[in-house]
This record gives sequence, structure tokens and C-alpha cells, in this order.
Amino acid sequence: MSLNKEQIQKIRVQQDADIAQCLKVLSAGGLILYPTDTVWGIGCDATNADAVRRVYQLKQRDDSKALIVLIDSADHLDHYVVDVPMIARELIDVAVNPLTIIYEGAYNIAPNVLGNEDSVGIRIPNDEFCHRLCERFGKPIVSTSANVSGEPTAKRFADIDSSIVNGVDYAVEYRRNDTTKHQPSNIILLSRDGTFKIIR
Repeated sequence: MSLNKEQIQKIRVQQDADIAQCLKVLSAGGLILYPTDTVWGIGCDATNADAVRRVYQLKQRDDSKALIVLIDSADHLDHYVVDVPMIARELIDVAVNPLTIIYEGAYNIAPNVLGNEDSVGIRIPNDEFCHRLCERFGKPIVSTSANVSGEPTAKRFADIDSSIVNGVDYAVEYRRNDTTKHQPSNIILLSRDGTFKIIR
């Protein structure tokens, strides 16, 4: 269904308002609930260990499990990964579906985000809202599914448990009424030598 100019403008205004509020919350070390290029996610400043700790507490999740982060561009991978294999950009370029790549040797990210070997899962969202938010924030943003650990992943805003909605500092208004059941991203583990393994 195509949108007219008035509908497009209305969406843009809502996005702008949500992004402005998200930036305030993220900068203050708070948590947001936001639509991503996959499922709805709980987000925070991925460089702020205290904010990350709150995410684990809200999800009732073991903090030994790593979290995924979003950034706005493959050009910024070098800011967070010590040695980015050449094939990484090729994988990103050819991906049809949302793709999270787990890299070894992460830095400039809160330690409690990282997995084994200081690894980190990074995704570059194609979704307009997420891309604009990441670009404006200028730092990686945590993106973990908006559910209590062990419970099913919420595919729509209406499926999100009230404890999650009430536990964040700001829940985005944009796309709340979207009934599309989005799926989690594909995940690839990429070694420093360029070899990779499909995880999901």
C-alpha cells in the first residue's frame, strides 16, 4: 500500500519525536523499547556498563550471555572491532535478510556486552528508524529481544510483556500498531582469519 504525502509526513514527525526522546534517554544511561529491523528490542548505550546491567536485570537474564549491538554503518566497524576481516563488508553487502555478525576482538564497548574472546555481535540495520537513531546517537546501541529470558520472543508490540514495557524509561510510539510478525536476524560467527560459521 502506497502512502500519500500527508501520511509520510505524519510518520516522519512521529519518528523525529521518538528519536529525540530516545537520544535523551540513551544519553542519560536509560533504557528504551524500540522497533528494529527485526523484532522489538530493549536498547541502551552499549558503552555504558551500568545501563547494560539494567538490561540484564529487566530481562532477568544471566549476564554471561552476550548482547547484540546496532551501529549505523559498516564504515564504523573499525571503531569497535580490532581487526575487521575483509569478508565482513562483503557479507553485509550481499545479505538479503537482517544479518548479525559476531566479531572477535571488540573494544570501545562495555565489557558486560561482550562474549567469549571479547566477541560482539554487530548488526547494521536497514530499517529507516533504527538507522536514523544509530546515526544520531553516534555510538553502538544494545538491541536485545523485548522479552523476559526464557519466554517467547515478542514478534509485535502487543505481544511484549507489561513488565518490559513498564521497566524501560521510554517506549517508542512509532510502529506500535504494526501487525507484521518480524523475525530475528540471521547470525554468523566470523573469525579473524575470515572463516565464518552460520549460527542461525
